[in-house]
Amino acid sequence: MKIICVGKIKEQYLKDAIQEYLKRLSKYTKVEVVELPDASFQDASKNREVEGEKILSQIKDKDYVITLEINGKEFDSLQFASHLEQVESLGPLLFVIGGSNGLSEAVKQRSNEAISFSKMTFPHQLFRVLLLEQIYRSYKIRHHEAYHK
Repeated sequence: MKIICVGKIKEQYLKDAIQEYLKRLSKYTKVEVVELPDASFQDASKNREVEGEKILSQIKDKDYVITLEINGKEFDSLQFASHLEQVESLGPLLFVIGGSNGLSEAVKQRSNEAISFSKMTFPHQLFRVLLLEQIYRSYKIRHHEAYHK
């Protein structure tokens, strides 16, 4: 499983949370986090395009790509766990968290599906923690282990 993220984590407490969930997930699966730099042009569409090219360079043909988008499909945690179990058979899972300007159309077109955790907007750095936590929760649910309530 791979998570591609645009933007650098600056806050130590978020780095610590990310490392904690990666450690917990190592019991179930290998998760690679690829951090790509933000583009810094004045034009948001240029930033999306440049970041999109970097994202696409990390995606292989066989990858099952899930983009995190505000207008994507929403799941509760039980549904998310079941859904991840189903799509894992379709190829290596790859999640994409775009930058502050969103995702390029090229990345959205390459995506196999878009999911949303909420209609709310979250800081991209914090969202990385939320995604890892929900992936971890999904494995705990699938293995019938105590954690999910």
